[in-house]
Amino acid sequence: MRINFSGSGERRPTSGAGRFARVAASVVRFWAILGGLTATALALMTAASAVSNLLFSAPFAADHELIKHFVAIVIFMFLPYCQLAGANVTVDIFTEGMGDTAKALMAAFASLLAIAFSLLLLRQMYLGLIDYRQYVEITPVLKLPLWTAFPPILVSLALLFIAACLTFADAIRAMRGRPSWFGPAAAEEEGA
Repeated sequence: MRINFSGSGERRPTSGAGRFARVAASVVRFWAILGGLTATALALMTAASAVSNLLFSAPFAADHELIKHFVAIVIFMFLPYCQLAGANVTVDIFTEGMGDTAKALMAAFASLLAIAFSLLLLRQMYLGLIDYRQYVEITPVLKLPLWTAFPPILVSLALLFIAACLTFADAIRAMRGRPSWFGPAAAEEEGA
């Protein structure tokens, strides 16, 4: 499934659930873009540190601490978008000959797994946040508290839960013969 709710000729769902799907998709897309910008900033910082080390024998202090801290956050920031866009790992060779209903059933099952996965991780990461807040650990050079990575990760997991619920609902819609909120029909309609 692909998501594309931007640009002119935008497909605007008319139902309340459709409007919620559109708003949630926009939030998920913004979150992924923010993750991409963060990853870009990290890459630029790493390159600048390497150049500084090469030219002046002075890399940035603790750049590795920032990389370790923020890369984990960035990875989680992409998960909700991957769920909505259907960019998770799939084996198309097995589903190639299946009908639309069977594919929608498999998508619904995959979405249920994503819902369970997101809830489990959300709970465990929340418990981890509580522990890291209670027993504060910091990075050696920058003295950055490790718990600061948890809030954006929790937001990402909450968005993953919402995205998985939306893809589940969308798969149910597809099984009932209704148009997809995120599928190829929506993209084709937008291109028209």
